[in-house]
Amino acid sequence: MASTRVVHPSTEAPSTERAQHEVVTTAAGRRALAVLRIATGFVFLWAFLDKTFGLRHSTGAPRPDGSVAPSWLDGGEPSQGYLQNGAVGPAKEIFAAMASPATDWLFMLGMLGVGAAVVLGIGLRLAACAGSLLMMTLWVAQWPPQDGSMNPVVDQHLVYTLVLVVCALLLAGDTWGLGRRWAALRLVRRAPLLR
Repeated sequence: MASTRVVHPSTEAPSTERAQHEVVTTAAGRRALAVLRIATGFVFLWAFLDKTFGLRHSTGAPRPDGSVAPSWLDGGEPSQGYLQNGAVGPAKEIFAAMASPATDWLFMLGMLGVGAAVVLGIGLRLAACAGSLLMMTLWVAQWPPQDGSMNPVVDQHLVYTLVLVVCALLLAGDTWGLGRRWAALRLVRRAPLLR
């Protein structure tokens, strides 16, 4: 079955002096990238929803010792326990010292913002920056792996970072997302970083 080539013109602001570029991919490739984008965004949204409402996945579910991790709405601290007890390696003390209600708010707003932007296909450049910062921070907090269960170089945090960057670079929000409408906004045309 032959695939159709789709050309997506650049969304650079007309006032820039850069040459206009075109991203050429197959229609099937664009759809696959859209599915990858939506799935990755849902990873971030799920973390926000589970930690906020205690959906009984990692929050609100009984632990082996019988205790239950409370949701954020029930007084849980979504980042503080992790920063104080989950961080390992040379940066362990730095992460433990950072733990505060402010880190809870930053973590949760980051998960919600990145997840919503990636699922909707808007603001992917900012979402890629924020999500990559968040993922790389979590990677550093778990490095080097103490129990040998993780790859010491490439783990899910780095893979999510790469997916976010690829989605932003290839304008993945234009397929099955609001990327084109978002790009047409005057503010976004004037500030391409918002694309």
